[in-house]
Amino acid sequence: MKRFTLIATFLFFGLNFAEGQKFGYIDTNFILSKMPEYLKAQSEIEQLSVGWQKEVEDLQKGVETLYSSLKAEEVLLTEEMKAERVSTIHKKEAELKEYQRKVFGFGGLFFLKKQELIKPLQDKVWDAVEKIAKQNRLAIIFDKSSELVMIYTDPRHDYTDFVLEELGLGDPNDKIK
Repeated sequence: MKRFTLIATFLFFGLNFAEGQKFGYIDTNFILSKMPEYLKAQSEIEQLSVGWQKEVEDLQKGVETLYSSLKAEEVLLTEEMKAERVSTIHKKEAELKEYQRKVFGFGGLFFLKKQELIKPLQDKVWDAVEKIAKQNRLAIIFDKSSELVMIYTDPRHDYTDFVLEELGLGDPNDKIK
């Protein structure tokens, strides 16, 4: 979609528009990996995720135990008792699915926590990118770590180091890619 938008922009404004423009690119994944706050946020998100995943697995084991118990005792149960147990199992399965959706679904706890911790850091990077773009009179800055595919990138147009510098993160000569 981003690629289509870019192509459409060039076609709409004509190639003459593109000739006078300066372009650059950055690597937001690399920039974020240099931010101690990001690494801390990632660690916190990972810990929460592991805890929530364990709860899901525990609920799943509970459902599996109910199924095993039903299977083992099935011949001894009356139809009413069997129906009651099946109903209980279905309720537990529904609870499990609801919990998974509540935690890991779109708008779930995992999504919200990630947004709470990561969005302010991304905003900080975007502010630095905007400042660098204005300082260097760049019309467009691409992010080579996103979905936009760049077949070739001339290192002289890489502004990742400038953004890192603007954020006060490390020496540009310390870049490892």
